[in-house]
Amino acid sequence: MAEKLPKAVESLMDKHEDVWKAYSQLGAAVAEAGPLDAKTRRLIKLALAIGGASEGAVHSHVRRGLAEGCSADELHQVAILAIPTLGLPRCMAARTWIDDVLNKA
Repeated sequence: MAEKLPKAVESLMDKHEDVWKAYSQLGAAVAEAGPLDAKTRRLIKLALAIGGASEGAVHSHVRRGLAEGCSADELHQVAILAIPTLGLPRCMAARTWIDDVLNKA
């Protein structure tokens, strides 16, 4: 099932189709730029979203991770790994965002 995109993204897609196409192609190119498998890439993207304190991106990567076979334990471990680098508060925020999605699944 395709993920429903936020209205702001849909608006960008409608008004600037060429920009969205280039953005999508960039995403595909960087995914294939190295040896990491899809599951590892998803967990890394979740970590980057946590580091960037982006609740929406965390939600998105958790949904995608679940669809790609990531377990709840794996997703939660990414949040725990944030503690030494980003601090306990960021970890706890991330766990809350992860649980937002897990509790709806």
